[in-house]
Amino acid sequence: QVQLVESGGGLVQAGGSLRLSCAASGSIFSINAMGWYRQAPGKQRELVATIISGGSTNYAESVKGRFTISRDNAKNTVYLQMNSLKREDTAVYYCNANIRVWPRVPYDYWGQGTQVTVSS
Repeated sequence: QVQLVESGGGLVQAGGSLRLSCAASGSIFSINAMGWYRQAPGKQRELVATIISGGSTNYAESVKGRFTISRDNAKNTVYLQMNSLKREDTAVYYCNANIRVWPRVPYDYWGQGTQVTVSS
């Protein structure tokens, strides 16, 4: 059994910062990519940022230069530092991780989501 537990969401004024964390726990053999997605009301879930085990990152164009994804492999944790937040960043943010539980093939797990609200 694998769980992803997110923390760090909340209400912030435009221009402010928040840091999201997501810790994976359970019978984990290995973790490949980890990432963050978000879903605003009435919109589809979209990729925000991903990071693979070697450290390479990928960002949505809308967050480049403002958000930074990082991970601590020893803690099975991924972070999302969000700076210069805008109202359009308001969404539920979901953690995602591609995890292998031996001897199964890797599988995508999701966190429960954390609300980020940016006020003007």
